[in-house]
Amino acid sequence: MNSALATMYPGACDCHIHIYEEGYPFAPGATVTPPPAPVSAYRQVQKALALTRAVVVQPSGYGFDNSCTLAAVKALGADARGVAMLPPQHDDDQIAGLHEAGIRGLRYMMIGKGLASWRDLDADAARIAPFDWHINLQLDGRELPLHEAALKDLPCKLVIDHTGKFLEPVLPDSEQFRALCRLLDRGQCWVKLSAPYETSRVGAPGYDDVAVLARTLAERYPDRCLWASNWPHPNAQPRPDEALLMDWMVRCAGGEGAVRKILVENPEAVYGFSGG
Repeated sequence: MNSALATMYPGACDCHIHIYEEGYPFAPGATVTPPPAPVSAYRQVQKALALTRAVVVQPSGYGFDNSCTLAAVKALGADARGVAMLPPQHDDDQIAGLHEAGIRGLRYMMIGKGLASWRDLDADAARIAPFDWHINLQLDGRELPLHEAALKDLPCKLVIDHTGKFLEPVLPDSEQFRALCRLLDRGQCWVKLSAPYETSRVGAPGYDDVAVLARTLAERYPDRCLWASNWPHPNAQPRPDEALLMDWMVRCAGGEGAVRKILVENPEAVYGFSGG
């Protein structure tokens, strides 16, 4: 999608980026420690793609120290929101302070050396529900049937990363993908059509094995899909092109109405942006 086409969608949102600024130390034991990727560099991506809004997701490398993410949300201004990571002992006052600073979700990163625990999910969901936050979940999608019962009963919104992030290829009629669809059926769940390069076995440009899932989701659930660049693509080699990733989503979406929902209307519902 070139910027001329992107201007058709004022208020377009990139729903998952990470910011790494100099001066913010990584957590002890961090396994992913990318080079600096500052707000100033992301602004160039926004400009190139005519994106208005962004959601800054706390990188796992910073652990529970949300300082860099909070600074990035502040720097990006009223058109930015954030997703934080919190230890199990957090309280309502902490959540209220983060909400005031633009945070709208709690990250559950369940791949690799994650800091979240399934045993805390119910309590965390109950704490964030009054603030209209969501659980931002990244897991190996093949495990969705194992956790479906707990996830479908959450009292808050749920956002699932990267087209379900099935670390081994699955088909739309698989039980794992059906579990994702059943969660979307609950009405308080969304999925990001993003980062196909992280799971595709066939690769660019079409990421066909992931695209078949994305097309199915966009066709069945146009009101439940989001898009994200996943900038700056930590550990991805070769580094993907954000414009091509947006083009991929547009092709999967299949029509202007669905693209508008994915880029503008659905992010407004999830992150609390005012109407575009």
